[in-house]
Amino acid sequence: MDVVVVESPAKAKTIEKYLGGNYKVLASYGHVRDLLDEDGAVEPEKDFEMHWRVLQQKKDALERITQAVKAADRLILATDPDREGEAISWHLLEVLGQKKALKNVNVQRAVFYEVTKPAVTEAVQHARSLDEHLIDAYRARRALDYLVGFKLSPVLWRKLPKSGSSAGRVQSVALRLICEREAEIQAFEPIEYWTVEALLENPEGKPFKARLTQLDGKRLDKFALRDEAAARRAVREVEARDLLVDHVEKKQVSRNPAPPFSTSTLQQEASRKLGFSADRTMKTAQRLFEGVDIGGETVGLITYMRTDSVQLSSEALSACRRLIGQRFGEDYLPEKPRQYKTKTKNAQEAHEAIRPTDLFRMPSELRGHLGEDERRLYELIWKRTVASQMAAALLDRVTVDIGSADGVVGLRATGQTVAFDGFLKLYQEGRDDPSGEEDEEGAILPPLAVGDPTRKRAVTPLQHFTEPPPRFTEASLVKKLEELGIGRPSTYASIISVLQNRSYVRLEQKRFVPEDKGWLVNAFLVEKFGHWVEYGFTAQLEDQLDDVAAGALFWKEVLRQFWEPFKARLDEVSEQRQREIIDALDHALGPLLFPGNGESDPRECPRCHEGRLGLKLSGFGPFIGCSRYPDCNYTRPFTVGSDGETRIEAESGDRLLGTEPASGEEVWLKIGRFGPYVQQGAGKKAKRSSLPAGVTPEQVDFDLALKLLSLPREVGRDPETKEPILAGINRFGPYVQRGKTYVRLEPDDDVFTIGMNRALALLAEPPKGRRAAAAAGPLRELGPHPEDNEPITVHAGRFGPYVKHGKLNASLAKGMTPETLTIEQAIQLLAQRAEKVAQGGGRPPRVRKISTAKKKPAAEAKAAPTPRKASAAGARRTAEKPASRTAAKAEAPAPPARKRS
Repeated sequence: MDVVVVESPAKAKTIEKYLGGNYKVLASYGHVRDLLDEDGAVEPEKDFEMHWRVLQQKKDALERITQAVKAADRLILATDPDREGEAISWHLLEVLGQKKALKNVNVQRAVFYEVTKPAVTEAVQHARSLDEHLIDAYRARRALDYLVGFKLSPVLWRKLPKSGSSAGRVQSVALRLICEREAEIQAFEPIEYWTVEALLENPEGKPFKARLTQLDGKRLDKFALRDEAAARRAVREVEARDLLVDHVEKKQVSRNPAPPFSTSTLQQEASRKLGFSADRTMKTAQRLFEGVDIGGETVGLITYMRTDSVQLSSEALSACRRLIGQRFGEDYLPEKPRQYKTKTKNAQEAHEAIRPTDLFRMPSELRGHLGEDERRLYELIWKRTVASQMAAALLDRVTVDIGSADGVVGLRATGQTVAFDGFLKLYQEGRDDPSGEEDEEGAILPPLAVGDPTRKRAVTPLQHFTEPPPRFTEASLVKKLEELGIGRPSTYASIISVLQNRSYVRLEQKRFVPEDKGWLVNAFLVEKFGHWVEYGFTAQLEDQLDDVAAGALFWKEVLRQFWEPFKARLDEVSEQRQREIIDALDHALGPLLFPGNGESDPRECPRCHEGRLGLKLSGFGPFIGCSRYPDCNYTRPFTVGSDGETRIEAESGDRLLGTEPASGEEVWLKIGRFGPYVQQGAGKKAKRSSLPAGVTPEQVDFDLALKLLSLPREVGRDPETKEPILAGINRFGPYVQRGKTYVRLEPDDDVFTIGMNRALALLAEPPKGRRAAAAAGPLRELGPHPEDNEPITVHAGRFGPYVKHGKLNASLAKGMTPETLTIEQAIQLLAQRAEKVAQGGGRPPRVRKISTAKKKPAAEAKAAPTPRKASAAGARRTAEKPASRTAAKAEAPAPPARKRS
């Protein structure tokens, strides 16, 4: 019996069918080991010794593999055909060796790029040994990511209190790209310019558009007409003259198809055409690669999806050409197959581009077998692959120059028509930011000949402003990272997920905008660790890792070159005073926090007019304050705008609104650290109320302030319970309340005027959102637990589905779904959760205890504080983990939780 180990159970079942009864195929469920989740997992002082741990959730899978291997003649490690797959095989081999399971067992490595019977049987017949160079490259990458995450993140914690920040080797560079692009946008000053467009007719009366290109006998550049007056003069010159066709140029150009998909181009095109995130694209592609059930047989639909290659195998090229000839005709078939070369730096991994395993398996045939995401992505891959081998498109381009007899004005009209559609019949590559000129070129011009007179219908001046560079989309960010040679295509999904999950960036209209936390972290890293977040340095490090994979460089030498200067800088920054850190951040963020208008000093304190505003750090996080504190206590929130201006209200400090007649107390509008609010009176007894959503400080007057301060107001009393029903505003917005029940008002409801009927109707509605989820019943009941016959149920939770037994909950593992979960799997998940809770790795139900011990005197208690250690689970929760195994562990986890006194 031979044992074959793959990564996923779906793939295991398929491959076992392909190989027959003499093979037992088992799944490792991805990685079985990882670095210890604590400081010291990589020890530079001991020649970068690395300490690994077996993942708790993989112990059962490992035990099954161990028992099978002990009875086997041969072990075939058939994990994915990339560096990460090689690393998983190495980890398995290490663990099996420690368990003494490899005695008299022949160990081999099989690599296949598509889950089809010919590919799998061929790989098993030509198995090889593990590639030590790929394993070394993996170890070097993991050590680098770990050292950055566990050594740099604690410095961030200490120097940026309450920021909840962490750093990653590649994610920090991606964040820098997004922040620098946003800074360009905010610093951008638009330039006004004008163009003149004429709507003309040919002798047959057919209209077309032309743009002014020549005035006073001189060619116009983009900014020749700088204002409306110049444009109006140009219009008069055109209107005053007869226009004739001077020159007509026709030429035919060809456009070639794009190459088949690599990992990065698949992510980019799926983002443009399907609206998929990089993570969604990779997960969907993984399911297509592992296979779907078609007619009772599991079939892998695409080749391996982590690749830089754009080549197609000879078999695929032959199938492509047969398909094109049969489906589109010989005219659409080029004379010979198209060969493509990758332009990506450090191209690596799989030997072939992403393509369908069977090109004659049409997307239309799979409609009943695939989910919507899988169907759309498969169709995209199929079209791109086939189009890459189709004939070029032929375009007839026409350029017509029109001018006056005296040569004072000249206009140009351009257009193109498709003479032969070629590959455009099937597919056209998307663009991130198409320009208006492309639309102009696509116009169709009527027949025009030299000497033809033209008649003017209208001559129009058009105002324009230069535009800043566009924000990054997922597609353009992936493209930029690939161009710079930063990271790897398989890691891009993880990088983007980490930036969003840590609230460093957000998506607005599918484009990345830095959050305030992102600005702060990026400024710190650029100011204090600029060399290590440089694009060139990160790309150079990727080159070195590629050299390790090729056997040209020793992996520990790469670590030494990185660690020694990095450690010295860590020590240096750790010793710097907080004042130095604040000054550096204030310098870096100053242009964004205090944009000037050229008329006044943007840093002048609006309250005392003597101090200067600057960045401050406190236990509550960053804020803007006056340099004359405590004499002047002006503050405002730290926030950087997304539209070129800070999102801080244009309010110059606190504003006295009036005096409340009954009490004689002053009513103020104030700008606090957490935003604007109104206040009546002073001291601890002062009334305060936040502004409702959508109300700016400029809109607040004395009457509105009094209405806000009167909240909460009693609407009436419940006719049944006699409890008061209140209407008010809290940090979640306007609400109505009865007892301990709060219900948020709908957008059309007014907290000041809502009446009893409406309030009672809202309180009677079934709960929504999280309260509804809490009230909802189980999705499934799996059956009784064998130990106590209590039911085991499956529920939908805020963070995903989970199983419940009594008071014990356990999340479903990756790959499990509520629909397919078995009771045996549920019992195993609950047992693992119970063990984790018992070891202090989770949060057991809290039980309030009443202490009978006498309190220590205050002085004694103060003299002997007891430090509390954060749990290991806390460390794991702060760790940066990739979105999936496919992310190739792009980023190291954040350091463990700090000790707090």
